[in-house]
Amino acid sequence: MTPPVASVTPSLCTCFRLRRASRRVTQVYDHELAAVGLSLNQYSILRRAERESRVLGELAVELGMDRTTLTRNLSPLLDAGLVEAVRGHDARRRMITLTPEGRGRLSAAKPRWQRAQKIIDAMLGEAVIQRLHQDLDHLDALLRQHLGEAA
Repeated sequence: MTPPVASVTPSLCTCFRLRRASRRVTQVYDHELAAVGLSLNQYSILRRAERESRVLGELAVELGMDRTTLTRNLSPLLDAGLVEAVRGHDARRRMITLTPEGRGRLSAAKPRWQRAQKIIDAMLGEAVIQRLHQDLDHLDALLRQHLGEAA
């Protein structure tokens, strides 16, 4: 039998705590976005391809995903006709561009994303959210530096 949450010893592992919180936050967004048939990862891809075609490698870096994960998340978007893969000026570079159907789905998803954002913001309050964003951005920059990635 699983012990009640209150009696579980808190983990001292920072990664565990970040991943657990991330999974729960993602569940809030995924729940809202499910109404329009998207996951949070898929929504993020559509948002980043909204203004212009995006090179796959650059998109993966921006999203903090490896190319395999990006490809797995792109597959249902390609199958649904929400994005299309095109060759860039350099034929070796694949680019993703939004289709009209993708723009429509993204437009329908934005209010759902905003609702999820408001749920999380209301739980923590504006000051905590601002500090959380600062701390996460700082951590990301430090980790990128540690791993030798361009900032």
